[in-house]
Amino acid sequence: MDMLTSAQIAEARLADWRKLAQGIHARYRVDGFAAAARFVTAVGAAGDEVGHHPRVAIGDGFVDLELVSQDAVYRGDDGTELVIEWVTQQDVDLARRVTEIAAEHGLTADPAAVSEVELGLDTTSSATIAPVWAALLTGRAEDQGRGTPGDEIRDAAGRMPNLWFDDPADGEDVPRQRFHVEVYVAPEAVDG
Repeated sequence: MDMLTSAQIAEARLADWRKLAQGIHARYRVDGFAAAARFVTAVGAAGDEVGHHPRVAIGDGFVDLELVSQDAVYRGDDGTELVIEWVTQQDVDLARRVTEIAAEHGLTADPAAVSEVELGLDTTSSATIAPVWAALLTGRAEDQGRGTPGDEIRDAAGRMPNLWFDDPADGEDVPRQRFHVEVYVAPEAVDG
């Protein structure tokens, strides 16, 4: 399925959802674990109908959801096609259905509370060190390059933040290895 551009995602006007990193995210306030479980069960049933499900986290008074397709197709200007993790129309359609389910359950969205964290590492050769990081972070060699055209590490189980690598461009000074923490938040959460 074709990936959607950021403009197409914005045009979908998903009031409860925010585009952060590769996916769309929502948070709903719930009164207790039982209410969260009932909501997630209904979301799961809706996902079963279309064969696509969100990542879900339940916390004290909230349910967080992320929708992202594992098989989005990116088409480059030169005609190349890559399969990546990104938002597709199936994510937008399911987000709309989840919003309806939340309303049916009397839940309130809290879109300003969503966030996503990724890690970046400056390196001189991501191809050399990526297998080591995949083994350390996820224990799965397949998580190297999963959903991305590069060596990025993406944990299929969602336990670890994505780890991307920044190789120096030709002619650039070789950087020291240093980590970057990349934090995505909803635009309305940023202090102007």
